[in-house]
Amino acid sequence: MLEATAELRAIPLVLCSVRAEKLALLSCRVSSAIIRLAVDAVTEMSVKAFELVPAVERDLLMGDKARINIECIECCGKHLYMGTNDCFIHHFLLDEVTSSKGKLTYSAQKLLHKYLGLKKPVAELRAASALERLIVLCDGIVFLVDMVTLETVPSAAGGGAKIRGVTAFCVNENPVNGDPFCVEMGVISSRKRTVQIYMVYEDRVQLVKEVTTPEQPCAVSVDGYFLCLALATQYMILNYNTGASQDLFPYNSEDRRPIVKRIGREEFLLAAPGGLGMFANAEGVSQRAPVNWSESVIGAAVSFPYVVALDESFITIHSMLDQQLKQTLSFRDGHILQDFEGKVILASTKAVYVLVPLPLERQIQDLLASHRVEEALILTEGAQQNIPKDKFQILHKRILQQAGFIQFGQLQFLEAKEHFRKGQLDVRELISLYPLLLPASSSFTRCHPPLHEFADLNHLAQGDQEKVLRCKKFLISYLGEVRSTEVANGCREDVDTALLKLYAEQDHDSLLDLLASDNACLLADSVPWLEKYHKYFALGLLYHYNSQDSAALQLWIRVVDGDLQDSTRSGLYEYIVDFLCSCSNPDLVWKYADWALAKDPTIGVHIFTKRPVSKDVTELNPEDAITYLGKHSQALLLFLEHLVLERKLKKENFHTHLAVLYLERVLSLLSEAPADEERLTRARERLQALLRESNLYRAQFLLGKMENCEQLLLERATLHGKLEENDKALHILVHKLKDFSSAEAFCVWASSCRDSAYQQQLFHLLLEVYLDRNLPGKSQAAAAGGGELEMAAVDLLNRHGEVFDAVRVLRMLPEGWSLQLLRPFLGRAVRASMHAGRTAQIAVGLAHSENLQLLHDRPEETDLCV
Repeated sequence: MLEATAELRAIPLVLCSVRAEKLALLSCRVSSAIIRLAVDAVTEMSVKAFELVPAVERDLLMGDKARINIECIECCGKHLYMGTNDCFIHHFLLDEVTSSKGKLTYSAQKLLHKYLGLKKPVAELRAASALERLIVLCDGIVFLVDMVTLETVPSAAGGGAKIRGVTAFCVNENPVNGDPFCVEMGVISSRKRTVQIYMVYEDRVQLVKEVTTPEQPCAVSVDGYFLCLALATQYMILNYNTGASQDLFPYNSEDRRPIVKRIGREEFLLAAPGGLGMFANAEGVSQRAPVNWSESVIGAAVSFPYVVALDESFITIHSMLDQQLKQTLSFRDGHILQDFEGKVILASTKAVYVLVPLPLERQIQDLLASHRVEEALILTEGAQQNIPKDKFQILHKRILQQAGFIQFGQLQFLEAKEHFRKGQLDVRELISLYPLLLPASSSFTRCHPPLHEFADLNHLAQGDQEKVLRCKKFLISYLGEVRSTEVANGCREDVDTALLKLYAEQDHDSLLDLLASDNACLLADSVPWLEKYHKYFALGLLYHYNSQDSAALQLWIRVVDGDLQDSTRSGLYEYIVDFLCSCSNPDLVWKYADWALAKDPTIGVHIFTKRPVSKDVTELNPEDAITYLGKHSQALLLFLEHLVLERKLKKENFHTHLAVLYLERVLSLLSEAPADEERLTRARERLQALLRESNLYRAQFLLGKMENCEQLLLERATLHGKLEENDKALHILVHKLKDFSSAEAFCVWASSCRDSAYQQQLFHLLLEVYLDRNLPGKSQAAAAGGGELEMAAVDLLNRHGEVFDAVRVLRMLPEGWSLQLLRPFLGRAVRASMHAGRTAQIAVGLAHSENLQLLHDRPEETDLCV
């Protein structure tokens, strides 16, 4: 309905004159009887916006004169004037009386009544309070009456105080004349098709303008220069200053009484075809949707935000905000409905009543009590122009909050959240509905008067666990959104603690995210809750956030050891190791590292090997760590590898210690029977690599440890090489191991960082070993098989010929060797010799040339000096 009527807003009313029949169809014409049935149905669910309060009782008006009827009324402040069918004006004083229960009543006191001396009923009364005059229409004559004495005002000298031949008149409440002691009035003449503009003074009236109309007017209302007229067949807007006019829509005045009512600056309310109350402004445009009232309406008034209409039997009250029928009141024989300075007065033929509006806040609360949220909000927002800004903001926020709780109770969570957000709800109002979620230390108390009717969530859900679950999921979502916004200011501890409890209870994935980030969860409330739901990993995170790392570690260790059950975090052991890696308290590291190393030394040692280097993490002394790891041999080995091989620390004791551990490992594997060849090979490779690459260990010390171990000849050879005992190393490789390739590799390795002379010397030494010259145990070596060594010597020369001194080699070689065997060596030697000779010649030539150049340049320099 709201969407449909909204489309009618801002529609030029001139279109209605073209489509009058369609407008009538859209208004849903029905008989008065059907309307009454609909009204009765709506009444039961409508808001009570007004109360009908008697003002002047029948007895006070007419006494025992049964034939007196009220024809017109006027109210000015506390003064009420009535015109009757016997040509009397009655003056009453109305006093408002408020009972102890806040109920408003009226006390009427009759001050005076006066006979006007004519034979016809008094048709119209209008007060001109600034002039202390009543403008009276009776028997087609407009004249002035004193408001106090009710005496007819005599005409002033040179001017008349009466207007004859008048059908109807109205007072301009927005006059263009700035004279405060003059009233502007529009008059419909019964003699011709005109509207006349008069200025009314204390004792005279003066015609200032006459405007011709296309048809005889039957009703008029005026605002500024604009006349809103009901003609015989249509409504129109007429500017009496410029003469411009605008037709609105057709209307047959013979079928029913037209209504033309000024409701605001340049805005009018009209009775349209089809039982519609149409709004029109001075430009002929409707900026409000119409209201659908009875076709038999005889009077209308506006008491914002309501349109009040009177028909034969009912008073109907529609909202101008959503055009809905809000209230109906039974009122028989009513024939007058007018508003005076915001006061709506009705009259039957015998008595007068005041339609007293109930306070808007009470109306809104009634709507909310009926769970009519949208209507309550529309009424609240529509009342903004009538309420001081500060008061309205307070009222609006509260209504939004109440609306949010109503929709929350109906599980309309999206709407509820929006109302909570706009109403700036103290989120604790919502949390307090959930038992035990607020911390025990919270000082929060619910708003008074309460924003809702629920004691708690159980009361709201009435045992429906599905409903409880949905409400909890909503609260999780809502708290997650508001915890970092202005809404949570001042109550962050309450919000975060409640959120933690919900996460734990619902096994929500965001529990860990909450505790791993900046939070204000209260430890005293959170600990028992997390323990209740076996969230020990989360509890450890909470301990850590509160700087209780020892408590966190103790809890996690119990989970890993199986004393406590919590499947939240897989790989908790690895997490503890990582936690200790970055722990800034070294005492905790020393305290709990033993447990981690006993559990798994290869992972536990990460506490020492993966400790980050930063200003927030205290660096551990490697010496202390080595001492600590003494009882964890595998972890110690890994830590030393970290120091030596990864961090490249240049400390002799680290390198020697690592080499000793490698050696002990190899010796241990050698002692096993049967030996695990694969593991032994890997262990020896690691030992050999360290012995070759490091220059910091104590070689003599290590050599002493393996002196009697014949299985480690290769390692002994390496150590002899480190001690510059190359002859012993080569003797082991050639004669004991008969590993000629290793012997050559030894020469390459041992001379890798030395000059070419040292390399040549080393290779010549190896050649001498092969040729069995000047070495200990010469005869035994020869007996072992000289042929094999001779072939090794030939291969050595042919592969590394460029290293040797060819002349020296030729002198060393046995005379019986075939030159063919040495052909590769000799070829390379000859080429190397020729290359060296030619290079030397080039060098000599260049030097000679440079010398000649210097001799040539010297005389020129001598001449310049002279």
